[in-house]
Amino acid sequence: MNREMSVEEKTLYGFLVEFESAESLREACAKVRDAGYTKWDAHSPLPLHGMDEAMGIRPTILPYFVLIAGLAGLGGAILLQWWTNAHDYPFMISGKPFFSLPANIPIVFELTVLLSAIAAVVSIFALNGLPQWNHPLFSHERFQRATTDRFFIVVEADDPQFDREKTQTFLNALGGAAVDAVEVR
Repeated sequence: MNREMSVEEKTLYGFLVEFESAESLREACAKVRDAGYTKWDAHSPLPLHGMDEAMGIRPTILPYFVLIAGLAGLGGAILLQWWTNAHDYPFMISGKPFFSLPANIPIVFELTVLLSAIAAVVSIFALNGLPQWNHPLFSHERFQRATTDRFFIVVEADDPQFDREKTQTFLNALGGAAVDAVEVR
């Protein structure tokens, strides 16, 4: 009885399709992209040229986050130094002006780089959904070969176009070696 309940409590994460070559994976990715699925991914033991186009991956928005943080650091550093040296506590030293941009360049540079780096790290974590302590694919036996010699496509059950029967039929038609259901444990 308990064993039956534990089987029923499992939910479907998605379907895993295994391919034997990089070229078959690339062709299958283009078909999945053209079919309109949006929540899917491809896994390969090595980087493959042309996968971005095959998967329809758009350029990342990460550089915009880094640019905005860098500009905030630049503006904040200039404003802070102007405020402290020329406005809040002006202190005349050897007749030099209260605010001079060349004298403040090191702090401006450092704060620009610091905020850009922090924004890059935080954005990478946020955009990739990290930290993620466990993933359903890690417990799938067939997926263990993804780091050695096999290529995989995973279509998630959360995809708006996902229909269990239609998606499984579509994935079977891609020509993969096997199509497996991946359960969330």
